[in-house]
Amino acid sequence: MSTEQSVTTHTPKAKKSVALSGVMAGNTKLCSVGRTGNDLNYRGYDILDFADKATFEEVAYLLIHEKWPNQTELNAYKKKLKALRSIPEPLKRVLEQIPANAHPMDVMRTACSMLGTLEAESDDHDIEAARTIGDRMIASYGSMLLYWWHYAQNGQQIEVDTDDDSIGAHFLHLLHGKKPSESHIQAMHVSLNLRRT
Repeated sequence: MSTEQSVTTHTPKAKKSVALSGVMAGNTKLCSVGRTGNDLNYRGYDILDFADKATFEEVAYLLIHEKWPNQTELNAYKKKLKALRSIPEPLKRVLEQIPANAHPMDVMRTACSMLGTLEAESDDHDIEAARTIGDRMIASYGSMLLYWWHYAQNGQQIEVDTDDDSIGAHFLHLLHGKKPSESHIQAMHVSLNLRRT
């Protein structure tokens, strides 16, 4: 084979257009993505302004309660979320039935559905009741997921109540069985803040 024959030129294929590329699927006040390029905004705030500085609770408050919290509101919100982390015994029994090879998103979907049957919402709930449901979900998802994980992996029925100040710290504490470092908590906040949409 000659040198000329062994050299191949690789030309990348043109990117295919996605079927809904450029089509608006819906309007929301929660976030916008790519409106002016590669940007991401939550309720008008540019994510780059706070992604690595804000706690997850601040961003959750912004998205659910429609404004950036002041310190008093944030402290009260963290206290509320901390009180909503526990999961009822019937839900734990359901989580124990989910196979170890289940996808975590399927686990959370199933857990959410079961929690909805145990803590049914009233037919006439108002916006504040709807916000409380959102708060309950973000407060308890980590507890539900990690209860399932530890049970599925080694049959351990973990205690899901911790005294951690934030959802990120609570999640890491349940995952590793010990209080996380501040740098790990900060990294968790950034990850959670960037995955809200």
